[in-house]
Amino acid sequence: MNTLIITALILAFLGIAYQTGSSRSRALAGTSGRRLHSRPSYHGSAIAIWTLVPLLLVLGAWALLDSYVIRTFITWYLPESLVAEGGNALRASIARVEALATGYGVVGEVQEFERTAAQAVGRFQTTAFLIVVAAATTLAALGLFYARKRITPQFRARNEVEGAVRLLLLACSVVAILTTFGIVASLLTEAMRFFSFVNPLDFFFGTVWNPRFSTTGAGGGGEYGLIPLLWGTIQITIIAILTAVPIGLMAAVYLSQYAKPRVRSVVKPLIEVLAGIPTIVYGFFALVTVGPFLASFGDAIGVDIRATSALTAGIVMGVMIIPFISSLSDDIIRQVPTAMRDGSLGLGATKSETIRRVILPAALPGIVGAILLAVSRAIGETMIVVLAAGNSPVLRFNPFEPTSTITVSIVNQLTGDSDFAGPQSLVAFALGLTLFVLTLVLNVGALYIVRRFREQYD
Repeated sequence: MNTLIITALILAFLGIAYQTGSSRSRALAGTSGRRLHSRPSYHGSAIAIWTLVPLLLVLGAWALLDSYVIRTFITWYLPESLVAEGGNALRASIARVEALATGYGVVGEVQEFERTAAQAVGRFQTTAFLIVVAAATTLAALGLFYARKRITPQFRARNEVEGAVRLLLLACSVVAILTTFGIVASLLTEAMRFFSFVNPLDFFFGTVWNPRFSTTGAGGGGEYGLIPLLWGTIQITIIAILTAVPIGLMAAVYLSQYAKPRVRSVVKPLIEVLAGIPTIVYGFFALVTVGPFLASFGDAIGVDIRATSALTAGIVMGVMIIPFISSLSDDIIRQVPTAMRDGSLGLGATKSETIRRVILPAALPGIVGAILLAVSRAIGETMIVVLAAGNSPVLRFNPFEPTSTITVSIVNQLTGDSDFAGPQSLVAFALGLTLFVLTLVLNVGALYIVRRFREQYD
C-alpha cells in the first residue's frame, strides 16, 4: 500500500512539474514575443528535476533509516533484561514484534509485551509514514514553485538538464565502481578472518581438502588445501575449452564466410539458444545422458570412465559456452575490412587460403578475447559441476574420475546453518577471493586484447 502511494505521489509530481514548466515557457514565449534559450521540453524537465530531487531525497533518507528507527523504537517496549542480553535473543524478539506488526503472525505463544510493542509499532509506522510523506510533498511543492519562478527567456534550462543528466550518469558509474570495491572489501575482510585460523601457505599450497564440519568452533581444525579444488577447476575448464573452441570457431567461420543470409538468420539464433538454457538443465543433461554415454563408451573401448567425472562436466560445460565463442567470433570476423579479403582473392588466393592466412590472423585478437571471456564463464560455473563432476575434492590427474571445483566447495561450505565464526564457513570467502582474482586476471587480459583489436580497425 505504501509503495503504491509513494509511486503515485512521484508520478503525480513528475507530471505536474513537467506540464507546468513546458506550459509556462510556451506562455512566456507567446506573451513576451521573445525567443527562449531552451525548448519547452527542457523547461519542463528542469522543473521536474527541482521537484523530484527533494522528494526523492526525503523518501530515500527514510528508506535508509526506517529499519534502524523502528528497531530502536521496538526496544523501548521490550523487557530490560532482554535488551541487556542482546545477541540472537534480542534480534529474534525484534523480528517477532515486526512480524506481529505486519499482521502475519508468529510461531508459538505471543507474549503480552510483544503484542503491546506490535500495536505501538503499527501506530508509529503509520504516523512516521504520514510525516515523511507530508515533508516530502512540502519540499517538492517548494521546489516546483522556486523552479517555476526561474523560467525567463534567458533561463538556460537545457544546460541545467544536461548537467543533471551528466551527474546522474557519473553517479551510476560511481555506484558500479563502489559496488566492486564493496565486494572486494567484504571478501578481503572475511578472508583475513579465515587466515587468522589457517596459515595462508597451508591454504594456497595444501594438497588435502577436508574442512571437517564436525570440528566447527574448534579453532583451525581440518585441512584446507586449495590445490585439489584449483586443479579440478582448471581441469574442467581445459576440457570445456577444448570442446567449445573448435566447434564455436568453425561455426563462426561458417556463419560469417560460407552461410547464405537465409541460413545464417536461422542457424545463428539456434546456436545462441544454448546460452539461454538454465545451467541446471545442462546439469541434468550431463547426469542423465552424457555421463552414462561416456561410461558405456569407456566400457566398449576398455577404459574406466566414471559417469560423474571431470570429463562429463567439462564436455557439457563446453557445449554451454559454444554460443559465447561462436557468436562473438562471428561478429569479430565480420568486422575484418572487406578490402583485405578482396585483396587476397584478387591476388589469386582461394577462399580457404584467405580465411586461414588473412581473415583469422586479422581477427585473432578479438577471437582470443572471446575465448578468454568464455573461460571466465566456465571458471565460475557451479550447477553443472555439482551434478556432473561427482563432488570429490581429491587431487587426481585422471579426467575420467570424479573431482570438485572452487565454486562447488563454496556452496558446500555455506549450505546449512553457518555461524561464520569458524574456518569451516570463513574458508568460502577465501575461495571466493581466489576465484575473483582468477576471473579478474582473465577479464583484464580479454579487455586488453579487445582494445588492441579496436585500435587496429577503428
